Amino acid sequence: MRKIYNQRGMGTVEIVIIIAVLVAVALLFREAITTFVSDVIDSVFNDQEIIDQLTNGR
Repeated sequence: MRKIYNQRGMGTVEIVIIIAVLVAVALLFREAITTFVSDVIDSVFNDQEIIDQLTNGR
């Protein structure tokens, strides 16, 4: 007997698997991600030149 497959789009199972993989990767690299984000935020908000440019309207 032939099975008929729906090929119009992704199903719920595929979406759940993709989300689970993304969460697993985020948990594995949690420390590296938080360090990177902290460094970027510090470099942007603690750089006086950038703050001066934003406040002077450049």
